Amino acid sequence: MNDGTGKRPRAVEEFAVYLRHRWEQGCTNAEQLYQEIKAMGYRGRPTTVRQYLRPWRAQTTVSLRPSPPPTVRQATGWFLRNPDDLDTNEQQHLRALTAACPALAAVRDHVRAFADMMMNLRGGHLERWMNRVQADDLPELHSFVTGLRRDFDAAKAGLTLSHSSGKVEGHVNRIKMLKRQMYGRANPDLLRKRILLAD
Repeated sequence: MNDGTGKRPRAVEEFAVYLRHRWEQGCTNAEQLYQEIKAMGYRGRPTTVRQYLRPWRAQTTVSLRPSPPPTVRQATGWFLRNPDDLDTNEQQHLRALTAACPALAAVRDHVRAFADMMMNLRGGHLERWMNRVQADDLPELHSFVTGLRRDFDAAKAGLTLSHSSGKVEGHVNRIKMLKRQMYGRANPDLLRKRILLAD
């Protein structure tokens, strides 16, 4: 049997490999697939293509697009923030990260222990904390510990005493901001008045 062109119509099965390939690529529109194989020489009816694809459609399961991986900034925030301040979704992401990578789990524990020392002024634990960090294979934290050891007494005092230079640092930042606002065009007398007379 021919279709009036003198050529025998090509059956849809001849395009099975192509159809399966396109289906797996995500193209499940029967009309579009019909047009594609028609351009390749298929002379059958669109309904035949739809019937051929129907079993595949029944087997198709809805697949959810995987969520994108967290950015470095997001992950860093999860590690540095108080665990109680993380919402459920953030806690799940953090658990997944630390479960997938034991090194990250160790970083999380060390960061939390250091935060506890800072918040509760437990500088007496600093030496023990540094030794625990050095025992783990965490080069980034090792460099931090090296810096602490260079000025150990000051670091321990900062984690033990209730005194803080935060207020002084705030004033220094305010003076720098005033200098930037003046773009170096005014003399020190004006800068002095702006600092002393500012609210």
